[in-house]
Amino acid sequence: MAVKIFIKRKIPKGFEDPGFNNLVRQLRALAIVQPGYISGETLKRIDVPQDYLVVSTWQNMGAWNAWRTSRERAEIQERIDALLGAPTEYEMYEYL
Repeated sequence: MAVKIFIKRKIPKGFEDPGFNNLVRQLRALAIVQPGYISGETLKRIDVPQDYLVVSTWQNMGAWNAWRTSRERAEIQERIDALLGAPTEYEMYEYL
């Protein structure tokens, strides 16, 4: 059964680092070709513009977990968290 993954990031006020956008684009490019990936979108909250949300859809939790725990993803994710100074948060949902 397909699952939705919500990836939340807090961007510090005044943060401007082109490296961040490049890392996020790298993650997206790599995710798109992973087995079980269906779709994804990146959103910025209107009333709190420091809050970013990525919503991705995967065929099942196994496909998401394979990508989530992959070395290539982990390396990029660690760099993102280091740049932002805070860990990325994850929420996983399934359809009823």
